[in-house]
Amino acid sequence: MPGEDGLSALEGRPTSVLIADQLRERIIDGSFHPGEQIREASLVERLQVSRGPVREALQRLSQEGLLVSHRNRGVFVLDLTITDIREIYAAREAIELGAATEILAERRGELAAIAETLSRIIEEMVPLVAAGDWHRLSEVDLNFHLAFVKSAGNSRLSRIYSTLAAESRICMVNLEVSYPRPAALTEEHQHLVDLLVAGDDENLHRAIRQHMRSAITDLSASMLADKSHHG
Repeated sequence: MPGEDGLSALEGRPTSVLIADQLRERIIDGSFHPGEQIREASLVERLQVSRGPVREALQRLSQEGLLVSHRNRGVFVLDLTITDIREIYAAREAIELGAATEILAERRGELAAIAETLSRIIEEMVPLVAAGDWHRLSEVDLNFHLAFVKSAGNSRLSRIYSTLAAESRICMVNLEVSYPRPAALTEEHQHLVDLLVAGDDENLHRAIRQHMRSAITDLSASMLADKSHHG
């Protein structure tokens, strides 16, 4: 199976965490497709491990929401719907709004350093936009948002957000979404940084909401077009 081709035998003592990490990356990068079945016996053979850690890894990824277990049928990669997209981005919006509030309330003395970190990530986007490398661009885009949330210093917000970011990336990669406004992409992210540095809480919150709602519109349109194309 194509998804399994990127997996490698584990060095040393195998653990469910190592297996889950490999599988998670293959799911997120699109090697395993939405709705594809993940076969336990096949993973055991490919990774050269016993069934126990494989089963634990699959359970871990099911708890994260990347896999779905169907009774008497098996385990499958999450197949996102338009409703899922709306829920993911609504949750991302809530977390980013919370992170923005925490940063401005608790970390005002660190705003310059936070802005520098975020601006470096934006710089990575520039050549990717020029090259039309949407696959890598989606990764860097999400790295920006992960770094933004991490800057709040709230480990629980970051942990929840990482799962939402993974689901977002599955969506972007498998829909082969090209950004409808590529020229504005870096400016949009830089605008968020500028508002953060300015301490403009109200407009930063407004910009975050607009950013997430535009993503819902773009991804939903792409999903409908994809279903129509394959329908």
